[in-house]
Amino acid sequence: MRYELLIDGQLSCGEGSIGVIDPATGEVFEHCARALPEHLELAVAAALRAFDGWSRESLASRQSLLGAIADVIENNAQPLANLLTREQGKPLADSIWEVNGAAYIFRYYANLDIPVQVLEDSPQRRVEQHQMPLGVVGAILPWNFPMFMAAAKIAPTLLAGNTLVLKPAPSTPLTTLHLGALIKDLVPAGVLNLIADLNDLGPLLTAHPDIRKIGFTGSTQTGLKVMGSVVPTLKRLTLELGGNDAAIVLEDCDPRVVATKLFKAAFSNNGQICVALKRLYVPASLYDAVCGELAAIANRSVVGPGLEQGTELGPIQNQAQYERVLSLIESARQDGTIIAGGQRLDLPGYFVRPTIVRDINEGSALVDEEQFGPVLPVIRYQSLDQAIDSANNTQFGLGASVWSKDVAQAYAVAERLDAGTVWINNHGDVGPSIPFGGSKMSGVGAEYAQEGIAELTQLKIINIAKS
Repeated sequence: MRYELLIDGQLSCGEGSIGVIDPATGEVFEHCARALPEHLELAVAAALRAFDGWSRESLASRQSLLGAIADVIENNAQPLANLLTREQGKPLADSIWEVNGAAYIFRYYANLDIPVQVLEDSPQRRVEQHQMPLGVVGAILPWNFPMFMAAAKIAPTLLAGNTLVLKPAPSTPLTTLHLGALIKDLVPAGVLNLIADLNDLGPLLTAHPDIRKIGFTGSTQTGLKVMGSVVPTLKRLTLELGGNDAAIVLEDCDPRVVATKLFKAAFSNNGQICVALKRLYVPASLYDAVCGELAAIANRSVVGPGLEQGTELGPIQNQAQYERVLSLIESARQDGTIIAGGQRLDLPGYFVRPTIVRDINEGSALVDEEQFGPVLPVIRYQSLDQAIDSANNTQFGLGASVWSKDVAQAYAVAERLDAGTVWINNHGDVGPSIPFGGSKMSGVGAEYAQEGIAELTQLKIINIAKS
């Protein structure tokens, strides 16, 4: 199969190719077309040409297209999931969940209205609030959820009447490009354009004068560069960036019950989730018990290639992240006590055993920085005020969670945590119907729901005098 760019409704072989590595082997297993600056220019020009016609399409027509795309994804779920596992590494069951989740996102937006709001209708005047399309939108995807994030960028952008130039991560371009090939005859030419690069076209995309809005999901370090690049053209900007999400366990929890849920919150997708649990605060009275339960779960977890039956955790997605995680484990070995994992697997590819570190505190890189991998520090606290202060003592503010049988007490703690989302007795529960965004250096703006649509539209007031 050929994986090509989608530009102006046509597949393009670009110039040269990109080798895509299977993280379960560490070797290239497939190639895709590579875009150069001239292909980016063609994609933006196509999106600009298509904008006028697409923006004037009825909302019902745009909704119909999104529903049709959802159908295509569902009808191709198994091959898309197999491809996703090969390029991303996650277990096949997780890939099937992600592909179906992408279809769900398209279907959600296919049923979302963008209503005109009447702000006043008096004898003197009628005032209406409209949400108008912006123009060409540029989007840059991360490598942890290629299908899910592609849907999260494409569906609301097209529903709002914008056109789109989308760039997947260089290490996971295949499912996005394959989706483009599957739907190219459904989408009007130029409305959706897909380009793949070697991490060299991002600055050209974000600074392009014909692009009105940038949506970026990725690291805070890169987000800062994106933010600087949009200033000369005053582009709209949504940034969904890194997190160092804290969870606070209260003293009334059952260690065995809560540990199972905490492990899933920390290690789903091998910890490669922006809102994964990354710092765990446990009261001294429960500390040994919770640590023991987490270590037991980690030790019995099945790690292996994502296409092998029974695999629960796959490889880390790329070599750079693999080496970073190993480095953090080595530093944690000096700063704390590793009670599970702590070593790479004797397999080809980027495999690391799920690792639990206890007797560790702030000041260690594993606690202070975002690990984005299968390593969890467990920090003992003596007082709840101490735990809350420690949880808030970070430049990040994406998510946090509180765990307790007493929801009222947990709610009181949640109110004091500085994060865009605070969960009670769960962690990482997100979806297209719930606005999502971070505080501090975890992001700017919001995605999903009506708040996300607002980020993709221009507010327009029509004020009608009646006398």
